[in-house]
Amino acid sequence: MARPEQVLLLEPQHELKFRGPFSDVVTTNLKLSNPTDRNVCFKVKTTAPRRYCVRPNSGIIDAGTSINVSVMLQPFDYDPNEKSKHKFMVQSVVAPPDMTDMEGVWKEAKPEELMDSKLRCAFDMPAENEKTHDMESNKMSSSLLKSDSSSLTTKSMSSTLDDGEVKKIMEECKRLQMEAQRLREENKQIREDDGLRMRKSNMMSSQHSSVGMKREEGLSLRSVALIVLFFVVGAIVGKLVL
Repeated sequence: MARPEQVLLLEPQHELKFRGPFSDVVTTNLKLSNPTDRNVCFKVKTTAPRRYCVRPNSGIIDAGTSINVSVMLQPFDYDPNEKSKHKFMVQSVVAPPDMTDMEGVWKEAKPEELMDSKLRCAFDMPAENEKTHDMESNKMSSSLLKSDSSSLTTKSMSSTLDDGEVKKIMEECKRLQMEAQRLREENKQIREDDGLRMRKSNMMSSQHSSVGMKREEGLSLRSVALIVLFFVVGAIVGKLVL
């Protein structure tokens, strides 16, 4: 039995074009539209899954709506003599009204209910001058986007701050500056107090050392006097005995 005709509208219909250079990721878009009055489940498959990244690769398209699928070709060494054999297939099935599990719908779908469309891939490598022009235009567009985003950010910030908020911010800055100055002065005072305490402790330790030295000198003088006294007494006793 022949498969039913695809209900989804594909744009492009037959071919996905990828424009080089292919030293970086190249992205092309595939638009899927559902013109029917019922929801449709879809899947996007490829014959080279390692070469492409597809987001989203499956989902549900509500009645009368569309979805953009990003197909990202991974970097590779391009050979102009090699023709692309990669293909994509968009598979779809009408979702039942009481659907709760999309994977269950695919498992229970009958072959005659499945619809598919095939697309081939084409690689287009621009000439050298076109490549340079594309790179320059990409740089210009990125720089313009950056400048626009920065100007928009500045404008949005200035528009969101009124005079009252600016005044509050200025007062808060002054308060923080005064607080920082106070902390610096407290830190300076603490350092001075620490230096004074260190000097006092050094003086006290030197005084204790001098007292100790005097005590040692006094003890040594007493010892010498006693020795001399004993020597004199011994001499006198010796003369009396003789």
